[in-house]
Amino acid sequence: MSIDEASMLSAIYNMLWYPALPFALIAAHPANMRDYRERMGHGDFPDTAGTPRIWIHAASVGEVEAIRPVAIGLLEHHPGAIMTITTMTATGREAAMRRIPGATAWMLAPLDNRHAVRSFLERVQPNVVLITETEIWPNYFLESARAGATIAVVNGRISERSMRRYMRARGLFRDALGHATLILAQSHEDATRYAQFDLKAKIVVIGNTKLEVAKADATTEDPIRPGLLRFASGRKILIAGSTAPGEDAVVVDAYRELRKNFPQLALMIAPRHLDRTPEVENLLRAASLNFVKASELNSPDTVPDADVLILDTMGELRSFYRRGAIAFVGGSLAPGRGGQNPAEPALVDVPVLIGPYHENQHAMVSSLVTSGGARIVKNSGDVVSEASKWLADDAARQQAGRNAHASVSKGAGGAQLALKHLEALTSLG
Repeated sequence: MSIDEASMLSAIYNMLWYPALPFALIAAHPANMRDYRERMGHGDFPDTAGTPRIWIHAASVGEVEAIRPVAIGLLEHHPGAIMTITTMTATGREAAMRRIPGATAWMLAPLDNRHAVRSFLERVQPNVVLITETEIWPNYFLESARAGATIAVVNGRISERSMRRYMRARGLFRDALGHATLILAQSHEDATRYAQFDLKAKIVVIGNTKLEVAKADATTEDPIRPGLLRFASGRKILIAGSTAPGEDAVVVDAYRELRKNFPQLALMIAPRHLDRTPEVENLLRAASLNFVKASELNSPDTVPDADVLILDTMGELRSFYRRGAIAFVGGSLAPGRGGQNPAEPALVDVPVLIGPYHENQHAMVSSLVTSGGARIVKNSGDVVSEASKWLADDAARQQAGRNAHASVSKGAGGAQLALKHLEALTSLG
Protein backbone atom coordinates (compact mmCIF):
# COMPACT_ATOMS: atom_id res chain seq x y z
CA MET A 1 0.00 0.00 0.00
CA SER A 2 1.32 3.47 -0.89
CA ILE A 3 1.92 6.20 1.68
CA ASP A 4 -0.95 8.26 0.19
CA GLU A 5 -3.30 5.31 0.61
CA ALA A 6 -2.00 4.87 4.14
CA SER A 7 -2.75 8.52 4.89
CA MET A 8 -6.30 8.12 3.61
CA LEU A 9 -6.72 4.98 5.72
CA SER A 10 -5.31 6.84 8.70
CA ALA A 11 -7.88 9.62 8.24
CA ILE A 12 -10.74 7.10 8.14
CA TYR A 13 -9.32 5.36 11.18
CA ASN A 14 -9.17 8.62 13.12
CA MET A 15 -12.87 9.10 12.57
CA LEU A 16 -14.09 5.56 13.15
CA TRP A 17 -11.76 3.45 15.24
CA TYR A 18 -13.04 3.38 18.85
CA PRO A 19 -9.87 2.34 20.79
CA ALA A 20 -8.52 5.87 20.35
CA LEU A 21 -11.41 7.25 22.42
CA PRO A 22 -10.02 6.48 25.90
CA PHE A 23 -6.81 8.28 25.08
CA ALA A 24 -8.72 11.22 23.65
CA LEU A 25 -10.52 11.48 26.98
CA ILE A 26 -7.20 11.36 28.82
CA ALA A 27 -5.88 14.15 26.65
CA ALA A 28 -9.01 16.18 27.28
CA HIS A 29 -8.54 15.84 31.06
CA PRO A 30 -4.75 15.74 31.58
CA ALA A 31 -3.18 15.40 35.01
CA ASN A 32 -0.98 18.39 34.19
CA MET A 33 0.18 20.48 31.27
CA ARG A 34 3.20 18.27 30.67
CA ASP A 35 0.97 15.22 30.19
CA TYR A 36 -1.35 17.15 27.87
CA ARG A 37 1.51 18.40 25.70
CA GLU A 38 3.02 14.92 25.43
CA ARG A 39 -0.33 13.34 24.50
CA MET A 40 -0.64 15.90 21.71
CA GLY A 41 2.88 15.23 20.43
CA HIS A 42 4.34 18.46 21.81
CA GLY A 43 6.63 17.21 24.58
CA ASP A 44 9.97 18.69 25.59
CA PHE A 45 12.28 17.08 23.07
CA PRO A 46 16.03 17.48 23.51
CA ASP A 47 17.78 19.28 20.68
CA THR A 48 20.49 16.66 20.32
CA ALA A 49 22.22 15.44 17.20
CA GLY A 50 23.08 11.78 16.87
CA THR A 51 22.41 8.54 15.06
CA PRO A 52 20.62 6.24 14.97
CA ARG A 53 17.50 7.96 16.22
CA ILE A 54 15.33 5.30 17.89
CA TRP A 55 11.75 5.56 19.14
CA ILE A 56 10.71 2.77 21.52
CA HIS A 57 7.07 2.56 22.53
CA ALA A 58 5.94 0.42 25.49
CA ALA A 59 2.59 0.30 27.25
CA SER A 60 3.57 0.55 30.90
CA VAL A 61 5.90 -0.77 33.62
CA GLY A 62 5.87 -4.43 32.61
CA GLU A 63 6.59 -3.67 28.97
CA VAL A 64 9.36 -1.27 29.97
CA GLU A 65 10.98 -4.08 31.95
CA ALA A 66 10.66 -6.41 28.97
CA ILE A 67 12.26 -4.02 26.48
CA ARG A 68 14.95 -2.84 28.92
CA PRO A 69 17.67 -5.36 27.96
CA VAL A 70 17.08 -4.62 24.28
CA ALA A 71 17.20 -0.85 24.82
CA ILE A 72 20.38 -1.08 26.88
CA GLY A 73 21.94 -3.39 24.30
CA LEU A 74 21.19 -0.94 21.50
CA LEU A 75 22.69 1.94 23.47
CA GLU A 76 25.82 -0.11 24.12
CA HIS A 77 26.16 -1.03 20.45
CA HIS A 78 25.44 2.54 19.29
CA PRO A 79 26.95 5.02 21.79
CA GLY A 80 25.76 7.98 19.73
CA ALA A 81 22.13 6.84 19.57
CA ILE A 82 19.30 9.22 20.39
CA MET A 83 16.61 7.13 22.08
CA THR A 84 13.10 8.36 22.91
CA ILE A 85 10.89 6.09 25.01
CA THR A 86 7.13 6.55 25.22
CA THR A 87 4.60 4.82 27.45
CA MET A 88 0.85 4.90 27.88
CA THR A 89 1.04 5.59 31.62
CA ALA A 90 2.84 8.02 33.89
CA THR A 91 4.09 5.14 36.04
CA GLY A 92 5.53 3.56 32.90
CA ARG A 93 7.27 6.84 32.04
CA GLU A 94 8.79 6.97 35.53
CA ALA A 95 9.90 3.32 35.26
CA ALA A 96 11.56 4.04 31.91
CA MET A 97 13.48 6.97 33.38
CA ARG A 98 14.62 4.82 36.29
CA ARG A 99 15.35 1.59 34.44
CA ILE A 100 16.71 2.93 31.12
CA PRO A 101 18.63 6.05 32.21
CA GLY A 102 20.79 6.03 29.09
CA ALA A 103 17.87 7.06 26.89
CA THR A 104 17.58 10.68 25.76
CA ALA A 105 13.90 11.36 26.46
CA TRP A 106 11.00 9.68 28.27
CA MET A 107 7.40 10.80 27.78
CA LEU A 108 3.79 9.79 27.47
CA ALA A 109 2.90 8.42 24.06
CA PRO A 110 1.06 10.66 21.63
CA LEU A 111 -2.61 10.05 21.06
CA ASP A 112 -3.20 7.51 18.30
CA ASN A 113 -4.32 10.37 16.12
CA ARG A 114 -2.76 11.38 12.84
CA HIS A 115 -2.02 14.97 13.86
CA ALA A 116 -0.61 14.09 17.29
CA VAL A 117 1.57 11.30 15.90
CA ARG A 118 2.84 13.47 13.05
CA SER A 119 3.71 16.25 15.48
CA PHE A 120 5.62 13.76 17.62
CA LEU A 121 7.47 12.26 14.66
CA GLU A 122 8.45 15.68 13.28
CA ARG A 123 10.24 16.37 16.56
CA VAL A 124 11.76 12.94 17.21
CA GLN A 125 12.64 12.20 13.56
CA PRO A 126 13.30 8.49 14.23
CA ASN A 127 14.87 6.30 11.62
CA VAL A 128 14.01 3.20 13.68
CA VAL A 129 10.69 2.60 15.49
CA LEU A 130 10.33 -0.31 17.92
CA ILE A 131 6.78 -1.14 19.00
CA THR A 132 6.52 -3.56 21.91
CA GLU A 133 4.14 -6.43 22.63
CA THR A 134 0.48 -5.61 21.86
CA GLU A 135 0.76 -1.89 21.13
CA ILE A 136 -0.64 -2.11 17.61
CA TRP A 137 -1.86 1.48 17.28
CA PRO A 138 -2.38 1.94 13.51
CA ASN A 139 -1.26 5.56 13.26
CA TYR A 140 2.06 4.70 14.88
CA PHE A 141 2.77 2.33 11.99
CA LEU A 142 1.19 4.35 9.19
CA GLU A 143 2.73 7.69 10.12
CA SER A 144 6.14 6.25 11.01
CA ALA A 145 6.26 4.66 7.57
CA ARG A 146 5.20 7.94 6.01
CA ALA A 147 8.11 9.62 7.85
CA GLY A 148 10.53 7.08 6.37
CA ALA A 149 11.31 5.09 9.52
CA THR A 150 12.07 1.37 9.67
CA ILE A 151 9.53 -0.34 11.94
CA ALA A 152 9.89 -3.49 14.02
CA VAL A 153 7.65 -5.18 16.58
CA VAL A 154 9.62 -6.51 19.57
CA ASN A 155 8.32 -9.08 22.05
CA GLY A 156 5.20 -9.24 19.91
CA ARG A 157 2.18 -11.16 21.11
CA ILE A 158 -1.46 -11.45 20.08
CA SER A 159 -3.89 -13.32 22.31
CA GLU A 160 -6.85 -15.22 20.88
CA ARG A 161 -9.15 -12.58 22.37
CA SER A 162 -7.24 -9.71 20.75
CA MET A 163 -7.06 -11.58 17.46
CA ARG A 164 -10.84 -11.74 17.28
CA ARG A 165 -11.00 -7.97 17.67
CA TYR A 166 -8.27 -7.38 15.11
CA MET A 167 -9.99 -9.64 12.60
CA ARG A 168 -13.11 -7.47 12.75
CA ALA A 169 -10.95 -4.76 11.19
CA ARG A 170 -8.49 -7.05 9.45
CA GLY A 171 -7.78 -4.69 6.57
CA LEU A 172 -6.87 -1.83 8.86
CA PHE A 173 -4.45 -3.85 10.99
CA ARG A 174 -3.02 -5.71 8.00
CA ASP A 175 -2.16 -2.41 6.33
CA ALA A 176 -0.72 -0.98 9.56
CA LEU A 177 1.39 -4.05 10.34
CA GLY A 178 2.26 -4.28 6.67
CA HIS A 179 4.66 -1.38 7.19
CA ALA A 180 6.73 -3.37 9.68
CA THR A 181 9.97 -4.86 8.38
CA LEU A 182 10.49 -7.26 11.28
CA ILE A 183 8.23 -8.91 13.87
CA LEU A 184 9.93 -10.60 16.81
CA ALA A 185 7.22 -12.77 18.37
CA GLN A 186 7.15 -14.31 21.84
CA SER A 187 5.79 -17.73 20.80
CA HIS A 188 4.94 -19.87 17.80
CA GLU A 189 1.24 -19.22 18.52
CA ASP A 190 1.86 -15.47 18.34
CA ALA A 191 3.84 -15.87 15.11
CA THR A 192 1.00 -17.87 13.56
CA ARG A 193 -1.49 -15.12 14.42
CA TYR A 194 0.72 -12.43 12.88
CA ALA A 195 1.05 -14.59 9.76
CA GLN A 196 -2.72 -14.50 9.30
CA PHE A 197 -2.36 -10.87 8.19
CA ASP A 198 -0.34 -12.00 5.13
CA LEU A 199 2.55 -9.71 6.00
CA LYS A 200 5.76 -9.20 4.03
CA ALA A 201 7.62 -8.67 7.30
CA LYS A 202 10.08 -11.26 8.53
CA ILE A 203 8.48 -13.03 11.51
CA VAL A 204 10.84 -14.64 14.04
CA VAL A 205 10.07 -16.38 17.35
CA ILE A 206 12.49 -15.15 20.03
CA GLY A 207 10.68 -15.84 23.31
CA ASN A 208 10.00 -13.24 25.97
CA THR A 209 12.75 -10.64 26.39
CA LYS A 210 11.60 -9.95 29.96
CA LEU A 211 13.06 -13.31 30.98
CA GLU A 212 16.51 -11.79 30.45
CA VAL A 213 15.81 -9.22 33.16
CA ALA A 214 14.17 -11.70 35.50
CA LYS A 215 17.00 -14.20 35.12
CA ALA A 216 19.65 -11.56 35.74
CA ASP A 217 17.78 -10.31 38.80
CA ALA A 218 17.41 -13.87 40.09
CA THR A 219 21.18 -14.41 40.09
CA THR A 220 21.77 -11.22 42.07
CA GLU A 221 20.71 -10.89 45.69
CA ASP A 222 18.58 -7.76 45.53
CA PRO A 223 18.99 -5.50 48.56
CA ILE A 224 15.91 -5.48 50.75
CA ARG A 225 15.12 -2.76 53.26
CA PRO A 226 15.70 -3.75 56.89
CA GLY A 227 12.04 -3.17 57.75
CA LEU A 228 10.86 -5.55 55.03
CA LEU A 229 13.54 -8.05 55.99
CA ARG A 230 12.32 -8.02 59.59
CA PHE A 231 8.81 -8.83 58.39
CA ALA A 232 10.04 -11.69 56.21
CA SER A 233 12.60 -13.25 58.54
CA GLY A 234 11.80 -16.72 59.85
CA ARG A 235 8.41 -16.97 58.16
CA LYS A 236 6.74 -18.84 55.38
CA ILE A 237 5.00 -16.24 53.27
CA LEU A 238 2.21 -16.54 50.72
CA ILE A 239 2.90 -13.73 48.24
CA ALA A 240 0.06 -12.38 46.13
CA GLY A 241 1.81 -10.39 43.43
CA SER A 242 0.32 -7.83 41.03
CA THR A 243 -3.27 -8.46 42.13
CA ALA A 244 -6.25 -7.07 40.24
CA PRO A 245 -9.59 -5.95 41.74
CA GLY A 246 -11.44 -8.90 43.24
CA GLU A 247 -8.36 -11.07 43.58
CA ASP A 248 -7.34 -9.69 46.97
CA ALA A 249 -10.59 -10.94 48.49
CA VAL A 250 -9.99 -14.42 47.08
CA VAL A 251 -6.46 -14.49 48.50
CA VAL A 252 -7.55 -13.17 51.90
CA ASP A 253 -10.32 -15.79 52.18
CA ALA A 254 -7.81 -18.50 51.29
CA TYR A 255 -5.26 -17.13 53.74
CA ARG A 256 -7.72 -17.15 56.65
CA GLU A 257 -8.53 -20.79 55.89
CA LEU A 258 -4.86 -21.76 55.49
CA ARG A 259 -4.03 -20.27 58.89
CA LYS A 260 -6.17 -22.91 60.57
CA ASN A 261 -3.60 -25.57 59.65
CA PHE A 262 -0.57 -23.31 59.19
CA PRO A 263 -0.87 -20.70 61.97
CA GLN A 264 2.60 -19.24 61.36
CA LEU A 265 1.89 -18.45 57.70
CA ALA A 266 2.24 -14.79 56.72
CA LEU A 267 0.71 -13.01 53.73
CA MET A 268 2.00 -10.26 51.49
CA ILE A 269 -0.30 -8.52 48.99
CA ALA A 270 1.14 -6.36 46.21
CA PRO A 271 -1.70 -4.69 44.27
CA ARG A 272 -0.91 -4.14 40.60
CA HIS A 273 -1.88 -0.49 40.93
CA LEU A 274 -0.86 1.28 44.14
CA ASP A 275 -3.92 3.53 44.15
CA ARG A 276 -5.86 0.42 45.20
CA THR A 277 -4.02 0.29 48.53
CA PRO A 278 -6.95 1.79 50.55
CA GLU A 279 -9.23 -0.87 49.04
CA VAL A 280 -6.89 -3.62 50.26
CA GLU A 281 -6.65 -1.99 53.70
CA ASN A 282 -10.43 -1.96 54.05
CA LEU A 283 -10.62 -5.59 53.00
CA LEU A 284 -8.08 -6.64 55.64
CA ARG A 285 -9.85 -4.63 58.35
CA ALA A 286 -13.13 -6.31 57.46
CA ALA A 287 -11.38 -9.69 57.75
CA SER A 288 -9.99 -8.69 61.20
CA LEU A 289 -6.40 -9.20 60.04
CA ASN A 290 -3.56 -7.10 61.43
CA PHE A 291 -1.49 -5.59 58.66
CA VAL A 292 1.33 -3.19 58.04
CA LYS A 293 2.20 -1.22 54.91
CA ALA A 294 5.66 -1.33 53.38
CA SER A 295 5.74 2.46 53.27
CA GLU A 296 5.54 2.47 57.07
CA LEU A 297 8.59 0.24 57.54
CA ASN A 298 11.26 2.89 57.17
CA SER A 299 13.05 2.46 60.48
CA PRO A 300 15.56 -0.40 60.66
CA ASP A 301 14.51 -0.96 64.29
CA THR A 302 10.83 -1.42 63.47
CA VAL A 303 9.53 -4.87 64.36
CA PRO A 304 6.26 -5.31 62.44
CA ASP A 305 3.51 -6.60 64.73
CA ALA A 306 1.43 -7.99 61.90
CA ASP A 307 1.04 -11.14 59.83
CA VAL A 308 0.01 -9.33 56.66
CA LEU A 309 2.08 -6.88 54.64
CA ILE A 310 0.68 -4.59 51.94
CA LEU A 311 3.44 -3.76 49.47
CA ASP A 312 2.43 -0.20 48.66
CA THR A 313 5.81 0.82 47.26
CA MET A 314 7.28 0.64 43.77
CA GLY A 315 10.14 -1.64 42.74
CA GLU A 316 10.30 -3.92 45.81
CA LEU A 317 8.22 -6.91 44.72
CA ARG A 318 11.10 -8.40 42.74
CA SER A 319 13.40 -8.63 45.77
CA PHE A 320 10.60 -9.82 48.03
CA TYR A 321 9.63 -12.78 45.82
CA ARG A 322 12.76 -14.69 46.89
CA ARG A 323 11.49 -14.53 50.50
CA GLY A 324 8.25 -16.27 49.56
CA ALA A 325 7.17 -19.87 50.08
CA ILE A 326 4.45 -19.74 47.41
CA ALA A 327 3.49 -17.01 44.95
CA PHE A 328 0.06 -16.29 43.53
CA VAL A 329 0.45 -14.29 40.31
CA GLY A 330 -2.44 -11.91 39.70
CA GLY A 331 -4.39 -10.53 36.78
CA SER A 332 -5.50 -14.10 36.11
CA LEU A 333 -8.68 -14.98 38.02
CA ALA A 334 -11.07 -13.11 35.73
CA PRO A 335 -11.10 -12.56 31.97
CA GLY A 336 -9.73 -9.39 30.43
CA ARG A 337 -6.24 -8.96 31.89
CA GLY A 338 -4.43 -12.02 30.57
CA GLY A 339 -2.29 -12.70 33.64
CA GLN A 340 0.88 -11.08 34.96
CA ASN A 341 4.30 -12.58 34.27
CA PRO A 342 5.18 -15.53 36.57
CA ALA A 343 8.88 -15.50 35.66
CA GLU A 344 10.09 -13.46 38.64
CA PRO A 345 8.94 -15.86 41.38
CA ALA A 346 9.73 -18.93 39.27
CA LEU A 347 13.34 -17.86 38.71
CA VAL A 348 13.95 -17.56 42.45
CA ASP A 349 12.67 -21.12 43.04
CA VAL A 350 9.21 -20.14 44.27
CA PRO A 351 6.34 -22.37 43.05
CA VAL A 352 3.50 -20.51 41.38
CA LEU A 353 -0.28 -20.42 41.63
CA ILE A 354 -2.02 -18.62 38.77
CA GLY A 355 -5.60 -18.25 37.59
CA PRO A 356 -7.10 -19.75 34.42
CA TYR A 357 -7.11 -16.45 32.48
CA HIS A 358 -3.41 -16.22 31.67
CA GLU A 359 -3.52 -15.99 27.87
CA ASN A 360 -0.79 -13.31 27.82
CA GLN A 361 1.54 -15.83 29.46
CA HIS A 362 0.12 -18.98 27.88
CA ALA A 363 3.34 -20.63 26.70
CA MET A 364 5.24 -19.96 29.91
CA VAL A 365 2.40 -21.11 32.18
CA SER A 366 1.87 -24.27 30.13
CA SER A 367 5.54 -25.12 30.53
CA LEU A 368 5.44 -24.34 34.26
CA VAL A 369 2.39 -26.52 34.85
CA THR A 370 3.86 -29.40 32.83
CA SER A 371 7.07 -29.21 34.85
CA GLY A 372 5.21 -29.24 38.17
CA GLY A 373 6.36 -25.71 39.00
CA ALA A 374 2.90 -24.15 38.81
CA ARG A 375 -0.73 -25.00 39.44
CA ILE A 376 -3.92 -23.43 38.12
CA VAL A 377 -6.41 -22.09 40.69
CA LYS A 378 -9.91 -20.80 39.99
CA ASN A 379 -11.07 -19.65 43.43
CA SER A 380 -10.13 -19.44 47.10
CA GLY A 381 -10.88 -23.14 47.62
CA ASP A 382 -8.35 -24.03 44.94
CA VAL A 383 -5.76 -21.73 46.51
CA VAL A 384 -6.28 -23.45 49.87
CA SER A 385 -6.11 -26.93 48.37
CA GLU A 386 -3.01 -26.40 46.23
CA ALA A 387 -1.11 -24.24 48.71
CA SER A 388 -1.78 -26.75 51.51
CA LYS A 389 -0.08 -29.53 49.55
CA TRP A 390 3.10 -27.48 49.24
CA LEU A 391 3.01 -26.03 52.76
CA ALA A 392 2.61 -29.49 54.28
CA ASP A 393 5.58 -30.92 52.38
CA ASP A 394 8.68 -28.71 52.29
CA ALA A 395 10.59 -31.14 50.07
CA ALA A 396 7.80 -31.18 47.48
CA ARG A 397 7.47 -27.40 47.61
CA GLN A 398 11.19 -26.86 47.15
CA GLN A 399 11.29 -29.33 44.28
CA ALA A 400 8.37 -27.51 42.64
CA GLY A 401 10.34 -24.28 42.98
CA ARG A 402 13.37 -25.83 41.31
CA ASN A 403 11.13 -27.17 38.54
CA ALA A 404 9.69 -23.69 38.04
CA HIS A 405 13.19 -22.22 37.77
CA ALA A 406 14.32 -24.81 35.23
CA SER A 407 11.18 -24.40 33.14
CA VAL A 408 11.44 -20.62 32.83
CA SER A 409 15.22 -20.62 32.36
CA LYS A 410 14.77 -22.59 29.15
CA GLY A 411 13.00 -19.63 27.60
CA ALA A 412 15.72 -17.05 28.32
CA GLY A 413 17.91 -15.56 25.61
CA GLY A 414 15.21 -13.62 23.78
CA ALA A 415 16.89 -10.25 24.27
CA GLN A 416 20.11 -11.38 22.64
CA LEU A 417 18.16 -12.87 19.74
CA ALA A 418 16.22 -9.62 19.39
CA LEU A 419 19.44 -7.58 19.26
CA LYS A 420 20.89 -9.92 16.65
CA HIS A 421 17.89 -9.47 14.34
CA LEU A 422 17.56 -5.74 14.99
CA GLU A 423 21.21 -5.14 14.12
CA ALA A 424 20.48 -6.62 10.69
CA LEU A 425 18.12 -3.73 9.95
CA THR A 426 19.62 -1.28 7.44
CA SER A 427 18.86 1.68 9.72
CA LEU A 428 20.84 0.16 12.59
CA GLY A 429 23.55 -1.80 10.83
